[in-house]
Amino acid sequence: MDDKSVDKRSALLHMLRQLLKEMEIVASQGAGYYTCAPFAARFNRLLGQARTLGEDNGLLATFENLAEADPKDPADKYRVMLGIRVEISQLIALLETMGMEKGK
Repeated sequence: MDDKSVDKRSALLHMLRQLLKEMEIVASQGAGYYTCAPFAARFNRLLGQARTLGEDNGLLATFENLAEADPKDPADKYRVMLGIRVEISQLIALLETMGMEKGK
């Protein structure tokens, strides 16, 4: 991984962590007051950028773009947000290990 890729990976990690924080803030307002779609859309764009980083031992292929749905039922909305949080956390873990493998 070259220096440019390392910088991009670091930026992606920071952005993913910030996305998690924003999800916490919005979700604390209650399920009836937020939409899931912007979080899924942003994750999809960040995942696309992560795929351009290079060698990942094929693990990025285990991630799929998320549906940018906005369910109305609060229980469904909670499940969607939980799924997005899991995917973000897993992508963070993968990007962190990609940096460790190269000694960065």
